Amino acid sequence: MKKESGCRLWALPDPLLTKYHDTEWCKISHDDRYIFEMLCLEGQSVGLSFRTIINKRAAYKKAFFNFNINKCAKMTDSYLKEMLKNKDLIRNKSKIFSIRKNAIAVKEIIKEYGSLDAYVWSYTKGKQIVNKIRKNKDIITVSNISTKMSKDFKKRGMAFVGPVITYSFMQSIGMVNDHFVDCEYR
Repeated sequence: MKKESGCRLWALPDPLLTKYHDTEWCKISHDDRYIFEMLCLEGQSVGLSFRTIINKRAAYKKAFFNFNINKCAKMTDSYLKEMLKNKDLIRNKSKIFSIRKNAIAVKEIIKEYGSLDAYVWSYTKGKQIVNKIRKNKDIITVSNISTKMSKDFKKRGMAFVGPVITYSFMQSIGMVNDHFVDCEYR
């Protein structure tokens, strides 16, 4: 039996998390809908493990119109209050309402930059940051870029976008590649 890279151990043995690691995590995306989805899902993970969120992902996609930015921006208070009753979601009012709040801010970003993609990737000048992770001690959870992006997200009125969550978000859309150097999914 092949020994697993340290990179993949955080995803095992959960099949959804393992699939996410192998096919999405640190893979470059320029799709606004997907970028918004990952921003929302990372925000929902505050105080929880991402394993919890990835296992609720299908329910989030269903409840939040597959993360259609325009539809999420138009959600009413009454709709969001109904989502607080949905046992398949994290029933935290601030987190549920943050999806609309962030969608509204993202619409303004799109007006300013042409796309959410153009905005977020401007922080790395369109290039992926590839870290050379060899051991657990090499892993970081925040960077100067994630701190700067977090501050701007907050200035724009977004929620659940602290520097650590923003760094995880950067990994989720491939702005950062933090696979271990020996990871076959790098």
